[in-house]
Amino acid sequence: MPRFVVYSEEKKFMWDGAAYDARAQAEQVRSSYEKNGFETRLVEEEGKCLLYSRRVAAQQAAPEGG
Repeated sequence: MPRFVVYSEEKKFMWDGAAYDARAQAEQVRSSYEKNGFETRLVEEEGKCLLYSRRVAAQQAAPEGG
């Protein structure tokens, strides 16, 4: 069973839940995530490609008196 979470460069990445048979397929999905503002890591494990991603939420200031 793949890990649901991996840490890279002290950042937390979550598995997308799919085990890709072909690296090219994983790279295509990776590209889509990156176009949508996600950081990604591709890990090969037990002959499968696993894709992990993370996105930093934009910080919003709380309204004063809120």
